[in-house]
Amino acid sequence: MNKSIPPSSHQPSFSRRATRTLAIGWFVLQSLVAAPLVGVQPASAQVEGTEETKITYGQLLEKLDQGVVERVELDNLRGVANVRLIDDEEQAPLHSVELFANDVYNQRLLQKLRSSDVEYEVLERSDNSALTGLAVNALLAMIVVFALLMILRRSANSASGAMNFGRSRARFQMEAKTGVMFDDVAGIEEAKEELQEVVTFLKNPEKFTAIGARIPKGVLLVGQPGTGKTLLAKAIAGEAGVPFFSISGSEFVEMFVGVGASRVRDLFKKAKENSPCIVFIDEIDAVGRQRGAGIGGGNDEREQTLNQLLTEMDGFEGNSGIIVIAATNRPDVLDAALLRPGRFDRQITVDLPGYNGRLGILDVHARDKKIAEDVNLEAIARRTPGFSGAQLANLLNEAAILTARRRKDAVTMEEIDDAIDRLTIGLTLTPLLDSKKKRLIAYHEVGHALVSTMLKHSDPLAKVTIIPRSGGVGGFASYLPKEDRVDDGLISYAELIDRITMALGGRAAEEIVFGPDEVTQGAANDIQQVTNIARQMITRFGMSELGSFAMESPSSAVFLGRSDLMQRSEYSEEMAAKIDQRVREIATTAYDKARSMLKENRILLDRLVDRLVEKETIDGEEFRGIVSEYVDIPAVNS
Repeated sequence: MNKSIPPSSHQPSFSRRATRTLAIGWFVLQSLVAAPLVGVQPASAQVEGTEETKITYGQLLEKLDQGVVERVELDNLRGVANVRLIDDEEQAPLHSVELFANDVYNQRLLQKLRSSDVEYEVLERSDNSALTGLAVNALLAMIVVFALLMILRRSANSASGAMNFGRSRARFQMEAKTGVMFDDVAGIEEAKEELQEVVTFLKNPEKFTAIGARIPKGVLLVGQPGTGKTLLAKAIAGEAGVPFFSISGSEFVEMFVGVGASRVRDLFKKAKENSPCIVFIDEIDAVGRQRGAGIGGGNDEREQTLNQLLTEMDGFEGNSGIIVIAATNRPDVLDAALLRPGRFDRQITVDLPGYNGRLGILDVHARDKKIAEDVNLEAIARRTPGFSGAQLANLLNEAAILTARRRKDAVTMEEIDDAIDRLTIGLTLTPLLDSKKKRLIAYHEVGHALVSTMLKHSDPLAKVTIIPRSGGVGGFASYLPKEDRVDDGLISYAELIDRITMALGGRAAEEIVFGPDEVTQGAANDIQQVTNIARQMITRFGMSELGSFAMESPSSAVFLGRSDLMQRSEYSEEMAAKIDQRVREIATTAYDKARSMLKENRILLDRLVDRLVEKETIDGEEFRGIVSEYVDIPAVNS
């Protein structure tokens, strides 16, 4: 159901409150200003006007006749006469006489004073009441006018806000000064090359139009979070030198139907006025989801906004000279009409960087940091497979923070190693005391490390430690993945089997040393990893005698935006039993192999545990050096 913008119903109530407040303020201010004029008397009057010194008008005339009056002060403004008698002492207060308001009596008093030859004085006091009243009224008038202006201003702002509700909120820069160029973007060279063509087209369109090429209307950047999509857009803006509009997809969608479509129209109207230009829409999946999915509820406002965006990008009128660059990490939820050529002519995948890409990213982010000479960026890049550009930047930043906390002048490999462990494993906790628990953890971790070191197809050991980490991690063994395998994504059957065997080495060491009754739940994650690898080998990779065909496939749930949330089984119950049996065989065979390797090298196992308990951390080189004294290490791990 369409919703419209409700009228500003709060304005009348606000006006009534303002009027009532002004009226109360008027009376309060009047009383505050008038109080000193009425209630405050001169100091002399307060002293002389007490009950003991008051006399009546008749008594004053009698005393004049008696000749006992020395001096009289007439205060016509207050309507009193201050009288000093001959017998009064110098410090005695004056006698106060209230005068009549009738001027006839006052004239008679003056005549009586003259005839009695009494000294008298008429006090001339200025009357400021009229001037004070005028000032108060002027002040109140100014307050009323100011309040009315504020009410009018608020009403005008509300009206203008309603008029601007449908306008685009895109940030506009005539020539974007982002401070980011293509030289500042590393690790995604293929994406940079394709986007460089867009920049060249904007700078020198004749080079392409001369042979009939047309400018791409849209470029969609697709990649995992942190791979540098927004950074690429900033680099395009910095390189192109053309007007640049930037907006987020969520800024189009409002609760009122039609507002998002109005903002899209206004955005492209401004873009056409400044063409050629670039329009960057970040997180376009907020507005570009598939229409009419029928699951998870509907949103007419979002669909109308998407329809308007489709029309503006490639509709009846067209938008020549406008390049739309959008970024998303969920391309599977986007509408097919939005992805077709003519709207987004290019879809550029921004992948996680490989070894060379990570090395370039580390080099870029190390420019503004004090790095010690012993820091080897190549070793860091080799230890961080699967890290995105944002994670690598965060890694060096965490290392710099640790350096500052330790009061060092430059970042060393120690801080970088600690930062890697902090980001991948967790925060370092207080080391354990020398107890049974500490030795049990040491045997578990050495079991992993020793088995992996003796296997031919496992990854080289980086280090093994029993320093606990946050999240319940008592210790861990880290490895240096083989770069060629990480970059191409190809893993052989032998490597998967060795990975399963290495994962079960910890449980095997616990059972050999402490017995079956003393094994702990510390291998829970290892067992889960073994089960997942073995099941995928059978059902998805075809690495078993059951056949080289896929028995499970990921079911794409569009409205959830994830492809691995639901697995669709495509086999019978009989086949399921065979799969479970084969998974059990793979895990059992690998476990028996790990137990056999550790039993045959029990003396080596105990020596490595004693060394680990003593030092708490052993690096890969030292560990392999000790192992090589007892057994031959495969060439790949030497």
